[in-house]
Amino acid sequence: MNDVATPDRIQLVVQGMIMFIAAIALHEFGHAWMATKLGDSTPKRQGRLTLNPMAHADPIGTLLLPAVFLISTGTIGFAWGKPVQHRSFHRKGNMLVAFAGPAMNVILATFIVLVHVILLKAGVKVGPKLTGALINAVFLNFILFFFNLIPAAPLDGGTVLRGLIPYSWLRGYDQYAVYAPFVLLAFMMVPAIGVVVRWPAEWMTFHLYELMLKIGHVPSLVGAR
Repeated sequence: MNDVATPDRIQLVVQGMIMFIAAIALHEFGHAWMATKLGDSTPKRQGRLTLNPMAHADPIGTLLLPAVFLISTGTIGFAWGKPVQHRSFHRKGNMLVAFAGPAMNVILATFIVLVHVILLKAGVKVGPKLTGALINAVFLNFILFFFNLIPAAPLDGGTVLRGLIPYSWLRGYDQYAVYAPFVLLAFMMVPAIGVVVRWPAEWMTFHLYELMLKIGHVPSLVGAR
């Protein structure tokens, strides 16, 4: 119990919750924005066309469970935001709405790296704790990107894949989709499978930083995380 209440653990929980809520808010805003661009006013009428995190937070999936996981394990664990409701478009439209959420996580990750590198280039002293927090925020957004693109309903990847495959494959895909939640369950129950998401997220985090640092002629941050 004493380990849970240490200053470092409290800082980890606070930072983790801020990063996660921001990432979820932008993710759900992406869905709302794309649905609105395609002509659906539902997200705007329901107050979802906003960057206000509380408009997108699910009391259990965004607030309670992540906090419990952070306190007990130091990681986010399994969590979710409040789904954005929108009318059903043709499958390409549904695909665009679905992909817009994960795409926003990539945009946020890139923005964080860009700001971090600009600060370093300007000579601003960014301490190791803040550096680690920023790198972790980038990593978290890539985790959300790759996890949500797993082709298994109800994740965004299920809708994205359905919009990409040929029409002749739709019947077989829809039959698979009935069992897709079991794929998601496997990711939740078998931690080793998580490497499918963690490895590309780590790769993207490292190489995005490497690219931006090289462009800005800023020394490497290897070992900062």
